[in-house]
Amino acid sequence: MNIILLGPPGAGKGTQARHLVEKKNMIQLSTGDMLREAKNSGSEMGNLVAEVMARGDLVTDEIVIGLIKEKISGEKGGGFIFDGFPRTLNQADALGKLLEECGENLDFVVEMKVDDDALVSRITGRSSCGNCGEVFHDITNPWPASGKCPKCFGTKVVRRADDNEDSLRKRLMEYYKKTSSLIGYYYAKGDHVSVNGLASVEEVQKSIAAVLDR
Repeated sequence: MNIILLGPPGAGKGTQARHLVEKKNMIQLSTGDMLREAKNSGSEMGNLVAEVMARGDLVTDEIVIGLIKEKISGEKGGGFIFDGFPRTLNQADALGKLLEECGENLDFVVEMKVDDDALVSRITGRSSCGNCGEVFHDITNPWPASGKCPKCFGTKVVRRADDNEDSLRKRLMEYYKKTSSLIGYYYAKGDHVSVNGLASVEEVQKSIAAVLDR
């Protein structure tokens, strides 16, 4: 099963993707992770990515599609989760063509719907473990008093520099400008479903599971 997780910054796509990786043996394809991995791989594609990033240029859609093709061709598992890609209609078209070429289908596009004000409140209190990436929140899920991550026992707490209200609202606007058109695109194809992205992590997990079990 192959799915796309859609939602604005901070909607919880990464958290839900990690859960699906653990529970359904799916493979998460995060654009940022793939680029970092490729940059340090020493492969031909990796060297190209490193050169582009060293120049400060944006990585082209063709490069990202190439990285995704490598992953799809080399791994299967329980299917793929596309996280952070596509972001535009051109990328959606390119991904559709790639999946067809690889004999794969897109099963669902799960939109994690949120209220902007509530999202801003949630994200400005967010932190994560610097070792495993486990997410915490100052109010709803604070960093343990022991000073250790309960998942990996790491001790480093990380806060993103852009997890502040002004920066987040700019990121939200950028998301709506570029990515919201994908909702109509996939709705027309019959692939789009939505879940409440502001519910608890467990409730969102159940909502997504209900979609995938159809």
